[in-house]
Amino acid sequence: MTYRIRVPSKSDPLDEAHLVSGMERFLLTLQEQRRALLVGVGVLFTAGAVVAGVLWYDYQTTEKARELDREATLHYLNRPADDPKKAQEQLNQAITLYKQVIDQYPRTPVGPLALFHLGNAQVLANQVDAGIETYKRFLLLYGNNPALLGLVQQRLGYAFLMKGDRDQAAKAFTAVLELSGALNKDNVLFELAKLEESQSRPEGAVAHYQNLMKDYPNSPFASEAAVRVKVLDPKKAAETTPAPAAPETSTVAPPAPPQTTPPAKPAAKAKEPAKSPSPAKAAAPPAKKKQE
Repeated sequence: MTYRIRVPSKSDPLDEAHLVSGMERFLLTLQEQRRALLVGVGVLFTAGAVVAGVLWYDYQTTEKARELDREATLHYLNRPADDPKKAQEQLNQAITLYKQVIDQYPRTPVGPLALFHLGNAQVLANQVDAGIETYKRFLLLYGNNPALLGLVQQRLGYAFLMKGDRDQAAKAFTAVLELSGALNKDNVLFELAKLEESQSRPEGAVAHYQNLMKDYPNSPFASEAAVRVKVLDPKKAAETTPAPAAPETSTVAPPAPPQTTPPAKPAAKAKEPAKSPSPAKAAAPPAKKKQE
């Protein structure tokens, strides 16, 4: 009995997936994942709207903070010099507006500058304790702001000096020297030197002046520091300043004064010779005596 071997056909029937093009397959995938895609698009739209709203809100709050800061600065700068009462009123208005900026918009870019100006205005209005607290608040809130941190520390030192606390003032000034981005280190060195002078410590003052001249030779305080070093340390000034040359002494004898000869006396007049009698008189006989 013979058996026939079945040979499989070489061509398989194509399924439906092979009969459609790539674009049609993409459209079919979209239809299958339509719900998930709609959810994703909605999430992206919502996130974009939220980000845009936050940015718009920040822009609006920043503009309002700038407007208040601008108004406060006008009151601060436009104080009349010939009217102390009105000047004080302007200063109080500036303080009020600066406080509004800090309380309402503390996280805006205007906040650090407004807080710094508030401390300056309070110290100027003789509210020294309030100014010191404002400067300390700045150090806590904006301690990572190198541009203003050095200026705040310097102003804090001035405020302590107004209260007579020299030790705290020295600490505030020294803190500026430890800041990497501070731009007022030359000014602070000069203030530390003056502080040493006021306490009758010329050695410390000279050291600060010398550091100022060495590290910041182009500073406007360097020339004044050089003058103070000469005043406080005369020995060092004598070493650095060349002594004037002494006048040379000549070994040649001075010329003798000119001899003055007395004027010659005029020659005495020669005696005139005696007059000889004339020949007529000599020949005449002597006259006879008149007889009585």
